Amino acid sequence: MQSAFLGLMNLHHLGFMLLGVVVGLAVGIMPGLGGIAGMSLLMPFVYGMDPVAAIALLIGMVAVIPTGDTFTSVLMGIPGSSASQATVLDGYPLAKKGQAARALSAAFSASLMGGVFGAVMLTGFVVVARPLILLFSTAELFMFAILGLSVVGVLAGASIVRGVAACGLGIMFGAIGAAPATGESRFDLGIDYLQDGIPLTIIGLGLFAIPELADLIRRQGAIASGSTLGSGWLQGVKDTFRHWFLVLRCAAMGTVIGAIPGLGGGVVDWIAYGHVVQSTKGETNFGKGDIRGVIAPESANNALQGGALMPTLLFGIPGSGSMAVFLGGMVLLGMQPGPSMVTTDLGLTYTIAWTLALASVIGAFICFLLAAPISRLTFVPFNLIAPAMIMLICFAAFQARRDMTDLLLLFGLGILGIFLRRFGWPRPAFLIGFVLSGQVESYLYQAVQFNGWGFVTRPGVLIIGALAIASLMMAVRSRVSEDGSVAVGAQAAEQAAAAPIGGNSRAERMPQIVFSVLMLIVFGYGVASSYPLSFLGSVFPLATSALMLMFTVIIVWKQLRAAPGHSTHYDQEVAAKIKGEHDGKSVWPSVMWFAFLFGLTTLVGFILSLAVFIITFLVARTSLGWPRSLLYAAVCIAFMSTVGHFMTLDFPSGLLQRMVELPWPLK
Repeated sequence: MQSAFLGLMNLHHLGFMLLGVVVGLAVGIMPGLGGIAGMSLLMPFVYGMDPVAAIALLIGMVAVIPTGDTFTSVLMGIPGSSASQATVLDGYPLAKKGQAARALSAAFSASLMGGVFGAVMLTGFVVVARPLILLFSTAELFMFAILGLSVVGVLAGASIVRGVAACGLGIMFGAIGAAPATGESRFDLGIDYLQDGIPLTIIGLGLFAIPELADLIRRQGAIASGSTLGSGWLQGVKDTFRHWFLVLRCAAMGTVIGAIPGLGGGVVDWIAYGHVVQSTKGETNFGKGDIRGVIAPESANNALQGGALMPTLLFGIPGSGSMAVFLGGMVLLGMQPGPSMVTTDLGLTYTIAWTLALASVIGAFICFLLAAPISRLTFVPFNLIAPAMIMLICFAAFQARRDMTDLLLLFGLGILGIFLRRFGWPRPAFLIGFVLSGQVESYLYQAVQFNGWGFVTRPGVLIIGALAIASLMMAVRSRVSEDGSVAVGAQAAEQAAAAPIGGNSRAERMPQIVFSVLMLIVFGYGVASSYPLSFLGSVFPLATSALMLMFTVIIVWKQLRAAPGHSTHYDQEVAAKIKGEHDGKSVWPSVMWFAFLFGLTTLVGFILSLAVFIITFLVARTSLGWPRSLLYAAVCIAFMSTVGHFMTLDFPSGLLQRMVELPWPLK
């Protein structure tokens, strides 16, 4: 423990943790991005770093995103991420009453206490779980990975079949490239780039960042509007300490829910909010501006991070979508999650836990100190911020392989992410399947090699297998519906069927049916291309593709046979139009801006294309005018050139660079 404490207090470590905190707060302010896109944005920069410093950077970010996303939840009523949806119910009404400062300070205080509680629980769990973990072999670790895959039903919204199919699609994408046991190429379509698989960074940014950015560009408004901070900073802190037992209960819920792989932030705030509503006696004001409705979800969603790190570090099973990216970062840095984290790397485990606690404290204090200027940032029209964000996302994606194909794949996965989001195929389930794909396959081969197929009779394997079956049964009985509320059993089916999800006419239902048929073709391709391979090279992808093919057949059959308006016909575009969330404008004009940038890059290279893109976007979508648009573009190009210089980076080149010799950074 002494070495862990000394590592924590190292100035190098603290500096990177502080940088992660700052970036995490910035990502949290941007609605819709959340931890997955933020972590993916940092992935290219951690490669080659000192492992402890890189972990400090990542933990600093993941610890404070649930704190930073409070700004938009309170000031505008738009959840900064899936973990802050319930905060909107009372935080935004308080802001409209002129008590935004009170709501924010209560949220920051509760977040601080929840984050520290989760870190303390993580530290204690390591001590308790260490003897048990040392008994695990690869057979038990394989079953734990299966357990992680089995809980994706919780992420499935109103349709567990879509959730499982999305997870299977992620497993297929994770199997692209060389088979671990034989080195045979799989699913690479004859493209050299795919022989090494798809980088996790591009998966995260393509599926999560681009769909959200495209939707925000379509909406055109500011990130927040209409609310001022007002007074009440000290009152919010007093509220939190007055309800300390509520904070403790909700933090405990958040830690436990985080420790269940796959459950994640999409449900924890609703459970905490439901708890405070149901446990409060007497007259209440929930939904109209009750401070307890802010304290409960905020303490729970920050404690979630400590709980989610438990299965991530000790079993290699991501406790949430952002933990899936964090797990990929550990592998990228040469760390192996599992038993080693309680033996040879025990000091690192303690450092991670204490970094999480310290980052939660620092993040909360930064939010207190800089609340006024940060809140003013949320009133900036999003179209002014979009070009810089798109630039950073493209730059991060290009760091994956430093190949023009990085950007093309980013765009393609962005399109896939838009469709998955629109038709209710849960993207976190896809991500967890992608990250666990390699682990499941590798542990399976090792278990068979060491124990033969008789490993399935080991007591530990049977116990964990029973837990996996139980989790599937619970997923069938319990639902997190499309609107985020929790329903159980028959109530879930009734609620899903009654939800205003759209898709009533044949024309409205056709796009989702076409998409499901395309997924059917993808899984059919998986079966056909896996079958000719050797047994060790084909058994995992073939079994997965065949099983997902059957699930997708069920999806298509239900969509063709089910009555209009049934949850099978979920279409977010139709649902949002019915609820008045947008004016019916298509998202595709926003997507064309990405296509414009990527297409122009193939012609004249990234830097020139970026300059043209930024100027064109600002002139067309904002009121800046030509002079300020040119200045904006010049600042962005100068920033990219400076970063590229220190990273000795050549940016993507186009056809122009092949014909004309240009100076750096244009070459």
